[in-house]
Amino acid sequence: MPNTPKELGNALPKTPLLFIKPTTCLVEKGGNIIHHKITHDMHYEVELGVIIGKKASKISVDKVLDHVSGYTIAIDVTCRDLQEQCKLARSPWTLAKCLDTHCPVGSFIPFEQIDP
Repeated sequence: MPNTPKELGNALPKTPLLFIKPTTCLVEKGGNIIHHKITHDMHYEVELGVIIGKKASKISVDKVLDHVSGYTIAIDVTCRDLQEQCKLARSPWTLAKCLDTHCPVGSFIPFEQIDP
């Protein structure tokens, strides 16, 4: 299953691509992913979910971890057919990334329990 820019035939971006996963995407452990009728090509990859515990803006690198409250494992579901439509329209990939239940997550691991 291709999931990198090279595998998908895309150029490596010069700046990070940002997208959102609204809270309606979240599915807690044991929940199910809905296969919505508007897509026919769902891909997924495992991600490390970093949970930001307090508001952050323009913070220095040495203060970043002060804002992390914990971690989780997440499944990032992307509807590749919708993503391609967005790319062709030069639109954000939001629709391809934000369908309900398209981000199952594991248990919350508090930051203090991780030994860096």
